[in-house]
Amino acid sequence: MDDKTSRAAGRPPGPDVPVFVISVAAELTGLHPQTLRTYDRMGLVSPGRTGGGGRRYSWRDIELLREVAELTAAGIGLEGVRRILELEDHVAALSTRVRQLEEQVAAAEYALAVTMADRGSARNLPAVPPSRAAQSMVLWRRRG
Repeated sequence: MDDKTSRAAGRPPGPDVPVFVISVAAELTGLHPQTLRTYDRMGLVSPGRTGGGGRRYSWRDIELLREVAELTAAGIGLEGVRRILELEDHVAALSTRVRQLEEQVAAAEYALAVTMADRGSARNLPAVPPSRAAQSMVLWRRRG
């Protein structure tokens, strides 16, 4: 469902939809509008833009700005904040990849179980030495 359909149905826009002008974003975060402009120039936050170039902030941008404000209030410099945000993004991407790999392993285990159940035995499957079995898994597929 797109943003227009969501609004027409009376639902609020999604967290990534840029809807807040800079004055509202400043009020929601407790930061000065000039600070928001500075953070935009530094690349700490990347708000959407209107056709005329005005900034529009999403809820996700507001949350990010609050996090930046919290970190700077704790005494962390802006370069440290930038690095923390990069590392958080990296951890999130790695977590997503781990979930994908876990799903692939589960699918491979299921396929192996189905294959073994269909054949009644594992006599056509390759032998894997016990020392390597705990470290890796090989998935064999027949062509044709």
